[in-house]
Amino acid sequence: MRAMNRLEQPFRGATTLQEQINRIFGEGVGNTGMESNLTPWAPAVDIYETENELVVKADLPDVNPQNLDIRVENNILTIRGERKFESKVNEDNYLRIERAYGSFSRSFSLANSVKTDAIKADYQNGVLTLSLPKREEAKPKQIKVTVGTHAVGTHTMAAAAGAR
Repeated sequence: MRAMNRLEQPFRGATTLQEQINRIFGEGVGNTGMESNLTPWAPAVDIYETENELVVKADLPDVNPQNLDIRVENNILTIRGERKFESKVNEDNYLRIERAYGSFSRSFSLANSVKTDAIKADYQNGVLTLSLPKREEAKPKQIKVTVGTHAVGTHTMAAAAGAR
């Protein structure tokens, strides 16, 4: 095996600089190799509201649905689980490991308007979808406006006009 000289490695100092910056700030930005497995992770979520429910969608690729623990306690929704590192491939064969592995937990405060006993969970294509139905009293209600039913009668108005 021959040694590479400086001209063949124009960017060799860049990795060292990135590692130094990461150490200074104590963050896992730009981690490579096994370092990324040590950083905690939390799945990305989208939360939106419809007329009848709140919907939480969490990206959980390669998470076994049997390893998910979804709970509501004291109006706090908590999603816990674990993504395990695949041991089918020898670690020495990996060129890059960027995805995080291990346990995760996400918690969200819920409004009192959610029917916690009717929450449904669905896991499809690596996405967990939670449907949190609203209580009936929390759903928007439309009030219809009726025209002319409680207005002053035309006879009264005509009499008042004629009296002048």
